[in-house]
Amino acid sequence: MKETVEKLYKEWLSLQPLNENDQIRLNQKFMLEFNYNSNHIEGNTLTYGQTELLLMFGKVVDEANMKDLEEMKAHNVGLKMIREESMNKEYPLTENFIRTLHKTLLREDYTVYRKLPNGTTTSYIVHAGCYKTRPNSVITVTGERFEYASPEETPALMSDLVTWYNEEEKKGELTPIELASVFHYRYIRIHPFEDGNGRIARLLVNFILIRHNYPMVIVQSKDKERYLLALNRCDIIVGGIPSDGAHAQYTQLSAFIEYMKTCLIHSLKLCIKAAKGENIEDDDDFEKRIKILERQQLQSMVINEDEFYRIDKRISDISLLIKEKISGLSNFFHKIEVKSFMHSGEANYDIPFDGISIICACYDNNKNLIKNESRLQADIEILFKEKTYYVPILDKEFLYGTDLSSKDISLLVKKIRELLITQLEHILSKQ
Repeated sequence: MKETVEKLYKEWLSLQPLNENDQIRLNQKFMLEFNYNSNHIEGNTLTYGQTELLLMFGKVVDEANMKDLEEMKAHNVGLKMIREESMNKEYPLTENFIRTLHKTLLREDYTVYRKLPNGTTTSYIVHAGCYKTRPNSVITVTGERFEYASPEETPALMSDLVTWYNEEEKKGELTPIELASVFHYRYIRIHPFEDGNGRIARLLVNFILIRHNYPMVIVQSKDKERYLLALNRCDIIVGGIPSDGAHAQYTQLSAFIEYMKTCLIHSLKLCIKAAKGENIEDDDDFEKRIKILERQQLQSMVINEDEFYRIDKRISDISLLIKEKISGLSNFFHKIEVKSFMHSGEANYDIPFDGISIICACYDNNKNLIKNESRLQADIEILFKEKTYYVPILDKEFLYGTDLSSKDISLLVKKIRELLITQLEHILSKQ
């Protein structure tokens, strides 16, 4: 395998520099492959390898689906960053660069809300550019929990990783693909961030390769079983202790290193074809472009579960306030209920929601104070658009991720009270 990589690399170097058109073709091809395969793999359902798949692509046990970031745009920005940073070869890799890369991909802090089995909602904050503050793990197919480095261990282990990389790079004993593969595995076993670890790992592998004048490598979605199997074999050899994984040795990682070399061989062959002016398009490239466009369209139109839970929780809070403010109606009614719920045209959350309703229901106490009509109701409708949600009762529109102000909430509650009182007055006037 080593001889094949070295032979192809020498041929690749002999064909440089590429003419402008061939270089453009090659860059576009790698961009397409990187974006398509990253997002295609991420969408797969849980199987064994999901122990690694979850790890690699940003999902861990006890975690709600993360905010649907614009993956394509984030990948492109990340690629630009690593290309620019890799040009400064006299500068060492730093933790600050890794954290900056993470902050660029996630863009901002955000809150993740989850519905627990008992119906309550829990939440935690994902901090962009900051190491994790809560444990992360995955569950294997056998039901066993596989732990990664604790929040307390992470800073020291990341410092060790970066120091190790800079020292090994100076030694030059490992080839770039070997160095990148070991770094990748060690980084993943630390799993330093709340989210985005897989994206960071893939980008840093290519940062190392580009820094040493090698082409990018792409983990093909169609090849994921081999990829996951290679990682699993290394896990078995290294063991489950996080610090052991974070300091895994080259000799323990042969399965993963050999797999990554096959990816590099594929990339080198592609580069050589481009340099020779040959066709580098695959039969399914058109379909890949369509998938990317579809993904981009969905990202601009679909409301994800995080936004759903965030708004749902806020509406629940407002419901309690409404109930407090209309408590005076208990003199007329035996029971007052304020119910909040969100509804969608489908059972899943893959389409925009129809809206949210708060129902304020008051039930007759059988004192015959109110005859015939014993129920009052007020609905608050919230309409979801492509990038905003609209509250008709306030006649205001809000960007996703933003919330009603205290003034907005006060006005909303006031309108609900007025509506209910008006209904009650109407009922009483007919008696």
